[in-house]
Amino acid sequence: MKKFLIVGLGNIGSEYVNTRHNIGFKILDYFTQKENLNYQTVKLGELAEYKIKGRTILLLKPNTYMNLSGKAVKYWLEKENIAKENMLVITDDLNISFGTIRIKTKGSDGGHNGLKNIQLLLNSTEYPRFRFGISDEFKKGRQVDYVLGEWNEEEKNALGERLEVSSKIITSFVLSGLNNTMNEFNGK
Repeated sequence: MKKFLIVGLGNIGSEYVNTRHNIGFKILDYFTQKENLNYQTVKLGELAEYKIKGRTILLLKPNTYMNLSGKAVKYWLEKENIAKENMLVITDDLNISFGTIRIKTKGSDGGHNGLKNIQLLLNSTEYPRFRFGISDEFKKGRQVDYVLGEWNEEEKNALGERLEVSSKIITSFVLSGLNNTMNEFNGK
């Protein structure tokens, strides 16, 4: 049975639940709720398991805080013997407009500390990532407040539809592969 690791990046704690930086957690929570899955507390995170068409999907929310996400990612890749190309890391991205999706096979960390730590511990920039645009509508020097801030009303209203699309991306990645998923969803 083929295994996949889907990692949603975020920070633990109630104060972070509805922040832009936690979109990775929010997408996984949407998917698990839709599929009626439950998380189990495991080493370095919360994990839910989903089986579909002969494939096993492990959905991981690291509890290491964003900047140390690589520790959980590396541990679960190795523990479950999952190839990097069968992992999808979901994260926020300031460099693209709200709700826009960018899926890539590899790339730089783009200044994102969670990706930076993953790349450091995996010693590689070559792993699939799904970036969810959160825009960059903040005043100079206010980036941290913006990223750790909650969604505005307009974003909240659009989030449901964006979460549904994001949920479809997870299934597509596992069933149709990365290239087909990129072709279907990039820029949407």
